[in-house]
Amino acid sequence: MVEASATSRRTRRPSKPLDRTRLNDLALHYVARFATSTGKLRSYLQRKLRERGWEDDAQPDIEALVERFAEKGYVDDEAYARSKANGLLSRGYGARRVEQTLRAAGIEEQLRSDTAPEEAEARQAIVALAKRRRFGPFAAARHDETVEEAHKRREKQLAAMIRAGHSFEHARRVSEAPSIEDLENWAWDAQD
Repeated sequence: MVEASATSRRTRRPSKPLDRTRLNDLALHYVARFATSTGKLRSYLQRKLRERGWEDDAQPDIEALVERFAEKGYVDDEAYARSKANGLLSRGYGARRVEQTLRAAGIEEQLRSDTAPEEAEARQAIVALAKRRRFGPFAAARHDETVEEAHKRREKQLAAMIRAGHSFEHARRVSEAPSIEDLENWAWDAQD
């Protein structure tokens, strides 16, 4: 028979309350592990303060710490925004989804509008999504499908493309494209 103490789980000691040094170390560890924005770093530090508490008499100056990290180049909102936008576009997400993601990361409005995808990038992103998810002309031909089933499938595809952040016009263009070649030409025509 197994002893009761052998099967009991280890109890975790509560973490020490934060002080200036521990807060700086947490911030440094966070930016070393993750590509982040000033807004996300600020939120992380505020959450850690709520969880662990504060030990010093003077209140923590999170804003100064975040500013210092930005000045040193540990956190770069512009690089983060461009990287995140390019990653989302390459995976097939649209302009609206890019905007929402950057807003959630605490990126300023001006920087969000600067990194918004151009028309050509938006078209290439929706074609990438259609290819990956087999929408529009990328779908396998279904000869036994009724008109009603085809209509429902098209509506589901439109809804999925719109949820991914694309405009209705682009989603409709993909779903109504007669061929893959026509769709790819439409995507590349915007680059001129």
